[in-house]
Amino acid sequence: MSTTIEGFQALPWLMRWKGRWVAWRNAVLASPHFQLWAARLPLLSWVARRRAVQAFDLVAGFCYSQVLAAAVQVGLLDLLRRGPCDLPGVMKASGLSQAAALRLVRAAAALDLAEEVAPGWWLLGPQGAALQANPGAIAMVRHHALLYADLADPVALLRADRAAPTALSAFWHYAGNAPAPEAAAYSALMATSQAMVASQALGAYRFARHRRVLDVGGGHGAFANAVARACPRVDVGVLDLPPVIAGAQVDRRIALHVGDFFRDPLPAGYDCITLVRVLHDHDDAACAALLRAVHRALPPGGRLVVAEPMAATAGAAAMGEAYFGLYLWAMNAGRPRSACEYGAMLKNAGFSRWRRQATDYPVVSSLIVAFR
Repeated sequence: MSTTIEGFQALPWLMRWKGRWVAWRNAVLASPHFQLWAARLPLLSWVARRRAVQAFDLVAGFCYSQVLAAAVQVGLLDLLRRGPCDLPGVMKASGLSQAAALRLVRAAAALDLAEEVAPGWWLLGPQGAALQANPGAIAMVRHHALLYADLADPVALLRADRAAPTALSAFWHYAGNAPAPEAAAYSALMATSQAMVASQALGAYRFARHRRVLDVGGGHGAFANAVARACPRVDVGVLDLPPVIAGAQVDRRIALHVGDFFRDPLPAGYDCITLVRVLHDHDDAACAALLRAVHRALPPGGRLVVAEPMAATAGAAAMGEAYFGLYLWAMNAGRPRSACEYGAMLKNAGFSRWRRQATDYPVVSSLIVAFR
């Protein structure tokens, strides 16, 4: 008890009441007597059941993700997208035995990835339909095999403190002289998944107000292509490393700039610069240097648009801190940041003001607009 009291005393005095209330609440929720009472009381039973399901989902979540990974890997979602399929059809397409195919399709149905529309016949379920229609999401599911390998021993990963090589760091880390296949694998995944972020950014911000837009770290040009299609009167450019730009597939109107945004001056003449899923991949010092470079490149009145998932986002807190927190840790670079953290960094970089722009799906991407 003395340790608990000392802990409360360490809190700012205005926060001690909250700490004590949380401790009391936790003691109540942990009580078997309270749990039994709440489960039987009509007014509280739905809350008790919901919390029980949430607790079990935390325990079983890795199994759920592996069901999804297996369904994608054997082509189950694509098979069920084409029409109703029976168990022999699932066996033939997946190469699994009868028992294994039945186990997989029933597990997929339990997660709404599949749906049994008649005895022994399956179609896509609501979650499966939404995922199958999103190539970026499917690409990330396939890519997650690297993350799962790194998370096989999460405590060892944390204790390594980013000093040991990981599967993710080997995939994402490349330099200006990286072999073309490595750069191509990196950029292909980015391009495939970039469509989700592009739709959020274009829906939240009117890029047509600008004359010229430069996408820094734009990879193969997926985001630049989306801006060019949505705003045909805007001149669009992409800046990235030589092996990445070499594989760019962009509209002929898009200017391609070769360079390292950490070492080379950014191209001038653009009144809007975008950083799409760039900042959270890098540590604080690198981000601060990049933001200063963007500030120098923009004219007075120019704007910077930052698009990426962010920490401390209402409705997407788990994605920001739990998923991207561990993903970026395993990547050995970067971290999730909140909009307020970015605001402070933007102010230090010289920007006059910034605002957060609401997006339809902040779990996919949040948006910040900063003013030169």
